[in-house]
Amino acid sequence: MQFQAADAETLLAVLSKYVVLTRMEPGCRNVDLCASVAHPGRYLLIQKWDSAAAQRAHFDSSGMIEMAQSCTGLLKA
Repeated sequence: MQFQAADAETLLAVLSKYVVLTRMEPGCRNVDLCASVAHPGRYLLIQKWDSAAAQRAHFDSSGMIEMAQSCTGLLKA
């Protein structure tokens, strides 16, 4: 997932929390949060899952919904 920050400091807090919580979910192999050197304020989440079903379950989870809602007002259009 790619994010372009309007408020980088607050967005990084939201994404950092998301990464920590997601790493504890069943079927999650790893989640990395990367910042672009070439494009300031651009962040990328790279996720690895045991299966497509585990990934789908995560994307429907309350943690994913909370992260998405927390990004309101923090992203550039």
